[in-house]
Amino acid sequence: MTNKTAPGALGHEIVANMVKITRARIGALGLQNARRSLSLIRQGKSIVELTQQQIGEGDTALVIAAGPSIKRRNPGPAIAESGYAGAVIVPDGGIRYCLTNHIVPDLIVTADPHETRIVRWFGDPELTMERLAADDYYRRQDMDSAFADELRVNDEMLELLDKYGSRLKIALCSSASPAVVKRVHEAGLDIYWWNPMYDDPDQADSATRRLFEENGLPCVNAGGNVGSACWMLAAEVLRKAHVAVSGMDFSYYADTPYYNTQYYHEAVALAGVDNLDSIYVKIFNPHEGAWFYTDPAYLWYRDCLLDMAGEAECRTYNCTEGGIFFGGNVEYTPLARFLLDIAGARG
Repeated sequence: MTNKTAPGALGHEIVANMVKITRARIGALGLQNARRSLSLIRQGKSIVELTQQQIGEGDTALVIAAGPSIKRRNPGPAIAESGYAGAVIVPDGGIRYCLTNHIVPDLIVTADPHETRIVRWFGDPELTMERLAADDYYRRQDMDSAFADELRVNDEMLELLDKYGSRLKIALCSSASPAVVKRVHEAGLDIYWWNPMYDDPDQADSATRRLFEENGLPCVNAGGNVGSACWMLAAEVLRKAHVAVSGMDFSYYADTPYYNTQYYHEAVALAGVDNLDSIYVKIFNPHEGAWFYTDPAYLWYRDCLLDMAGEAECRTYNCTEGGIFFGGNVEYTPLARFLLDIAGARG
């Protein structure tokens, strides 16, 4: 008989240790990737140069993330038709969605150091059937359903980046894999480098301090994920006074099978297939009158971003219309209101 753990109990326990877990999971690879890119970093530009440029009109920014609400809410047409002229900032996972909805981002952000997955968002020239067979990451998840047709979409992304690359700026994290670095250079994107903040730089053995001493790039608290990094760049680098997010779910819809979540395989390895309720945490969204559920990583990301938003000078608006990003200083509001009453009035 399997011993059951209370729903969400193991998930909350993992959240309490997520800083150590995250550093152990990606820290070494991120540092290794930064050293691989050191010569390009020294020849390139840092995100500091973005502060001297006009990124979007006015003092608003809209982060279009790639959460599951993008598929269900489909905000792209409304954004494109609104004539929104403020800064549009997207994580790497949102590139295809934006470009196919006639939205050309003002800034793309990438952060994850994974050696083979992240380049797929840009189109992977080296993708093969053998590699697809070995990794079900894209076809399994509740994200852009088009990515289930992996080879066709990869060809589409290659064409899109080759077409739009020279018009796109990217905040390229030093942790990015060699495959991503090579791809964005070949596609002609305008690159601005930055370091992720892995730990407290004031600590004697700080990896963040060591990284800064090696390449001299600004170190950014990205909240552990690329979506929060987008928000941070909008708020603290571009200094936008009003920052909205769409597709920032940090969770899954209640009817999503556990199998379609990002860390399903890791959850099974940790708790067993019969004890997954102990990993996933259910949260009620009073604005939507609906339940969502999340995993420890996304719950930690949500908590980090709430803390960052609470300390920022900008106003933060969650226009996702779903998910679990609410509370604190975050104003939960429909996307239409932000586009018309807030961004529109300031345009």
